[in-house]
Amino acid sequence: MATPNRRRFLQTIAAAGIASSPAAAGASETKSAPPRKFRLGMVTYNIAAHWDIETILKICRSVGITPVELRTTHRHGVEPSLNQEQRKEVRTRFGDAGIEIWGCGTTCEFQSPDQAVIRKNIETCKQFIQLAADIGGRGVKVRPNGLRRDVPVEKTLEQIGKALIPCGKAAEEAGVEIWVEVHGNGTSHPPYMKKIMEHCGHPKVGLTWNSNPGDVQNGSVAEYFHLLRPWIRSCHINEIYKDATGAYPYRELFRLLRSIGYDRVTLIEVGKPMPDPASGEELLRYYKALWSELAKG
Repeated sequence: MATPNRRRFLQTIAAAGIASSPAAAGASETKSAPPRKFRLGMVTYNIAAHWDIETILKICRSVGITPVELRTTHRHGVEPSLNQEQRKEVRTRFGDAGIEIWGCGTTCEFQSPDQAVIRKNIETCKQFIQLAADIGGRGVKVRPNGLRRDVPVEKTLEQIGKALIPCGKAAEEAGVEIWVEVHGNGTSHPPYMKKIMEHCGHPKVGLTWNSNPGDVQNGSVAEYFHLLRPWIRSCHINEIYKDATGAYPYRELFRLLRSIGYDRVTLIEVGKPMPDPASGEELLRYYKALWSELAKG
């Protein structure tokens, strides 16, 4: 991602404001739009990959962003290797700062034809489930990561779905959820994600809408949004400042989320790592301003 500069952000915000005005969208549609219940949060991937917990909390408080999904392998160090005292400290630090922990972002995946690999990923997921519960998170993000050419598509989708069942059971026991990211070459195709969810069928397993280019059909995400609507539990968003150029219809996505009463989060997941916290904070401020405009309708 090329980091947008201040002028570009302001131009995009202005364009978004014009496009979402009553004159552009229709006064009746604007007046009838249901209120927004969802919030703006952040995934530490990738902008905050090099930030420690203190930096994450400082910037989120300053910008006014919460909650945070803590992606594995990042500098914050919130991993299953933490002992009970360290987990308690993480929970306390976020709580004292008024920043919610949305959950843990893992790389657990279940498409391998090697059943030993699947079992290992299930056990790793269970470790993150316990971690999320201990630090006060709401869930654990997992993912499919592509289809294999040497395995029938339906067989892979069924395997992924059934591998999620023990994860869902563990999450239910721990009082958290599993969010399957709409992710991977082939597996991110919404009809395939629907089949994965149907093969799973566990009430504690839902989806993270991932704002992929493949969601868009004839300029709209409505068809695939409604296809996956029963399972949407979380949402990742990326370069919303491209919306004015038509790259991804975020205004429509936010309108759809409002229409179903979605009261959870849209999590910023952008760019390349920004080791300089000051630059990261500036980016997040502009991002929030644009998000606030686009989320109006």
